[in-house]
Amino acid sequence: MNGQERTAHADPQEELAARLRLLQELSGLGVRALARDADLSSSSLSRYLNGQTVPPWPAVVALCRLVKRDPRPLRPLWERTSNPLPAPPKSSRLVRPAPRNDLPRDAPDFTGREEQLAAVFAAVASHRAVSVDGMAGVGKTCLAVHAAHRLAAGFPDAQLYVDLHGFTEGRPPLDPDSALRMLLGALDVPSEKVPQEGIEELAACWRSELARRRVVVVLDNAADADQVRPLLPGAGPSVALITSRNRLLGLDEVPPVSLDVLSPQESAELLARASGDPGGPDSRLARDPESAAEVLRLCGHLPLALRLAAARLRHRPGWTVGILVERMAEGASEFDAEFSAAFAMSVRQLNRSQARLFRMLGLLPGEFFDEYVVAALADMPLRSARAMLEDLLDAHLVQQPTGSHYRLHDLVHQHARRAAAEQDSAAERERALGRVLDYYVHAAAAADAAMPFLSSGRTASAGRPPAELPRFADKNAALAWLVKEYGNLMAAFETAAAVGADVHVYELPRFLRAYFARRCGTTHLNFLFERSLAAAERLGDPLQLAEAHSDLGFARYNAGRMAEAAAAYEAAGLRVSQAGDTRAEAELAVRRGYLSWDTGHVEEPLELFRLAGKLYEQADSPAGAAHAAASEAWAMLQLGHREEAAQRAREVLGIPHTDPAWPPTLTARITLGVAIAHEKPDEAAEHLRQALALARDDGHLNNQAWCLNCLGVALRQMRRYEEALASHREAFALLDELFEEHWKIHFLNGYGETCRLAGLPEEALRLHRQALELAPKLGNRYEEALAHEGIAIVLDETDPAEAAEHRAAGQAVLQELNPGAY
Repeated sequence: MNGQERTAHADPQEELAARLRLLQELSGLGVRALARDADLSSSSLSRYLNGQTVPPWPAVVALCRLVKRDPRPLRPLWERTSNPLPAPPKSSRLVRPAPRNDLPRDAPDFTGREEQLAAVFAAVASHRAVSVDGMAGVGKTCLAVHAAHRLAAGFPDAQLYVDLHGFTEGRPPLDPDSALRMLLGALDVPSEKVPQEGIEELAACWRSELARRRVVVVLDNAADADQVRPLLPGAGPSVALITSRNRLLGLDEVPPVSLDVLSPQESAELLARASGDPGGPDSRLARDPESAAEVLRLCGHLPLALRLAAARLRHRPGWTVGILVERMAEGASEFDAEFSAAFAMSVRQLNRSQARLFRMLGLLPGEFFDEYVVAALADMPLRSARAMLEDLLDAHLVQQPTGSHYRLHDLVHQHARRAAAEQDSAAERERALGRVLDYYVHAAAAADAAMPFLSSGRTASAGRPPAELPRFADKNAALAWLVKEYGNLMAAFETAAAVGADVHVYELPRFLRAYFARRCGTTHLNFLFERSLAAAERLGDPLQLAEAHSDLGFARYNAGRMAEAAAAYEAAGLRVSQAGDTRAEAELAVRRGYLSWDTGHVEEPLELFRLAGKLYEQADSPAGAAHAAASEAWAMLQLGHREEAAQRAREVLGIPHTDPAWPPTLTARITLGVAIAHEKPDEAAEHLRQALALARDDGHLNNQAWCLNCLGVALRQMRRYEEALASHREAFALLDELFEEHWKIHFLNGYGETCRLAGLPEEALRLHRQALELAPKLGNRYEEALAHEGIAIVLDETDPAEAAEHRAAGQAVLQELNPGAY
């Protein structure tokens, strides 16, 4: 091939293949003979010559040397071929928010791995994914992160990283459900768009988000193919780099790149670079080559161990390499793996307090940690914990992925746990872990107290309160903390369950109710409260049992499982009087009132809300009494007592308080807005819009839908039908995003009535029939009766016979529910 033919290739990979074919022509050899002389496989050489695969640079060098040609002129072409970075995005006048970048810091001393890097880039270019596998400490994460940094310019929408904990001692692998929720959260996907249940639905949502973005994601430390398969991108430009200690044989569509330990030459280069060795004949490494070689042997040529050894040399200018070898050898017999000698040597440079803290860090159950939990773990002041963490950072025993959080590499974590088991007594380890569990319960309680809606209203009693807890300026700060710490809180819950810390298992879910209400997590909340109840049963305290049954009933109610909610409330009622706690009895009365209304009773809810108000007053809980009074006003409105409902709601709004988002305000404003819609439309609309603003500010989607639906009802009463329909539609758009169909039962009949009066009888009939189908499944007999009546009204003119059947069915339901009222 002549030069003109070569320059005609627009594809650098094809141009490189053409240059290699020219080398073959110059050799005069066939493919097999040329492969043999170049120490290559014939099948690989064939792919190189055909342009199917980019050869590693050593292969190019070997081919050039066979025909006595200088390989250096081919290096720029090979680099363009082996690492085809996409063009940077074009500049735009629009100011865009900075993309999410969760990648750990790229290693400044990254050494070697040229062939493996080339293979990673080739796999990413051809398959949009690559799996890097190898033994522990071999540098899989370092390679993947380095490659991701190299690729980042071509994937400007986000650079994500998640540790899947496939081989983290002391904790199970991260399940795909949790991993997908973390990744979707990192892309700022609104929680209402994230499916509530089903790994297939979550994976589809993730692939859909990646399909319209250019994202590079590192999936680190995968346990197996099943764990990582739902996390892979689908169609579109985004790419995934996976690491695992196992070969992921089940991922046929993902090319593997296997890592071995570094070569002696690469190990020596990494040790020199990481230790800051200047090179030359007078350097420490050059003066004692035998000791330097022994360091490489003791480190097993593993990058992580080499960096820890190098850190000792860098920070100990008075040491010779021989001293380093002595320190490493002293600890070599203590551990099975050779690289543990580097850990032991590194820890021995710490003072007694620092070494104790390092060992204790291995007991932490979560993925990462902050200075507050470290202070609780070590039972020391916050300032001391902060200072010691800085010391451990300098010693490369702790990593700091973000400014406020720290983590241990999994191998370091294993070493810390092993050292704690060997050097600290079981009693001391148990006390330290107990302080950690205490911290998470009390910190969650503090966050819960900062979130007014659905707050438990209780203080934590588990263990001993830590000396210092995070401070939350407002509910947004509290919610942000709960979102960030969710994984740690769940790890603490599982750890508490594993060690039999039943008080912690009982209490922690109570302080997560407000979080789950905003995150639409009714399924998981039910799971947590089931285990909370089991812990309360083991504890045997009547009050805890009563509250656990009540909380489980609340979770069942929010999940639309009405019969189970009733059973749980019944069990709570049997125990709450025995416990003698008036506040718990009041809370149960409120909850039973709402359940009673949804299951079709008319008068009983009002009685329960009034009872709750009296009990809250006896318990000296003004906020609880106001909440019961607001619920009482709402029940009056449902019974058609508009004037009484409006008066009671105004009384609630007149109660002095300092919190603009005081919980009873929302219910009172909604009630008042609907109650006075006929007589005072402007004031009514203002109350409802203020309620909607409160719900939006709080981020509670169910309450937003409730406000929008009630605004639609009020606007309908004002005969502003188009505005009413728009409000209903907005409410149902929110409900569709919640993936909790049972909430629609509260709004379908009201929406249908608005459609009928707005001249949309077919739409009204569809909505009433949908309510009639859903209500019996949920046990909501009152809405079932309303659906029958709504269908009858729509059909009166077109099908009187069917209308009469539905009207009779509705009356029968009401008669069954309230025999004395009909």
